[in-house]
Amino acid sequence: MKKIIVIGAIGSGKTTFIQAMKNLDLEYKKTQALEYYEDITDTPGEYLENRHFYNALIVASHDCDIIALLQDSSDKRCVFPPNFSSIFTKPIVGIITKIDLKEKDIEFARNCLQLAGAEQIFEISSVEGIGLEKFKKYIATI
Repeated sequence: MKKIIVIGAIGSGKTTFIQAMKNLDLEYKKTQALEYYEDITDTPGEYLENRHFYNALIVASHDCDIIALLQDSSDKRCVFPPNFSSIFTKPIVGIITKIDLKEKDIEFARNCLQLAGAEQIFEISSVEGIGLEKFKKYIATI
C-alpha cells in the first residue's frame, strides 16, 4: 500500500478512518501529535485549524505518496482554505466521512474538498465500512 497522510479538522473522523482501513477495533482516540502507522500518518486536527502548524503538515507529508483531506459530511464548517492542496507536491484525494449519519450534507463536503484542490473524492463510512474497498483499490493504482 502507498503511504498516506490524513489531514482534517478536529472530529472529522481521521483516526476512525485509519482504524477502519487497518481493520482495527473502532474506538475513540484523540490524536495529540503526529501518529505513524506502517503506511498511514495521522495528524491532529489542530494542525489544520491553526495555520502556524501548516509547516508541520508539509514536512510530515514529505515521506508520503498521497495526501488525504477529510471532510465530515455533518460539519457545516469548511476549514480547508481554497487551493489548500497547492502547498503539497503529492496527489491530493478528498474523503467525505460519516456518510452514514442522518444529518449530513455530502454536496457541501464535496464542494469544500473540490475548492481545497482534491483531485478525486470518496464517500466513506468508517463505522459501516462503506467506500473503504473502493478507496483501497484506488490507492493500489497510484
